[in-house]
Amino acid sequence: MLCNRRNFLLAMAAIPALAKIDGVAIGLSGGMESFAKAEAVGFDYFEPNVALLSVLTDEAFADIRKQVLASRIRCECCNNFIRTLKVVGTEVDPKALKAYMNKMLDRCRELGAKIVVYGSAGSRNVPAGYSRETAWNQIKEFLAYAGDLARSKEIVLAIEPLRHPDSNIINSGAEALRLVREVNHPSVKMMIDYYHLRSEKEDPKILVEAADQIVHLHFANPEGRKWPKNPDEDPEYGRFFALMKQIRYTQRLSIEGRGSIDTDAAASLAFFHHEMER
Repeated sequence: MLCNRRNFLLAMAAIPALAKIDGVAIGLSGGMESFAKAEAVGFDYFEPNVALLSVLTDEAFADIRKQVLASRIRCECCNNFIRTLKVVGTEVDPKALKAYMNKMLDRCRELGAKIVVYGSAGSRNVPAGYSRETAWNQIKEFLAYAGDLARSKEIVLAIEPLRHPDSNIINSGAEALRLVREVNHPSVKMMIDYYHLRSEKEDPKILVEAADQIVHLHFANPEGRKWPKNPDEDPEYGRFFALMKQIRYTQRLSIEGRGSIDTDAAASLAFFHHEMER
């Protein structure tokens, strides 16, 4: 059986992935130096890091924009929205945040972004001894005006739950769903990252509970946060994809983890074909 499965994956790896799989676009998260290869091997879109885009000069960004607009794909999603600024605590600077967001959302839009992921643990972590209720309310206030700004640029912000080693607040899809409902903004939604979900041992059923609010997905093998390549790597793979089908998810899913386009892309794309088309 294992031999047959390997042979199947090898055969699937030869299939071009130039179209969505069962209605879901498959993208790759990474640095812009990988953009051309991601396009060449057949990803549907690319997901760059906003924090890295933020340090580029206008001239360097113009070069990247030119490269993207000349390609067949776009940077439909971007992640790691806030680099060094704070959303929680006593050092919040709303004026600086708004100026940063205005510039970065413009850059994301110019690359074709529809979704900007808000994980950014460093911006939202609750300082020791600080009130969690105050922190929660600060995040809500931030998301309200960030949502207004995103909406003006036809972008949706997607709150990302992060595992406890990375963040001390918003660690589950259930928490993110509560936050989305409390903020109640048309341009503030949520996403699920399979790696973080499995790290936190959250029931994948959150896909069903939050179906009307989920606008994006990240995916990696929870063992070492590697690119997924084999259906046998994790016992919850099948259930997760079955729940995606149940809620009729037809948006985007990005690989975000450790891997190489040269050595892992073909097997990972074959993996998604196998899991999503069966």
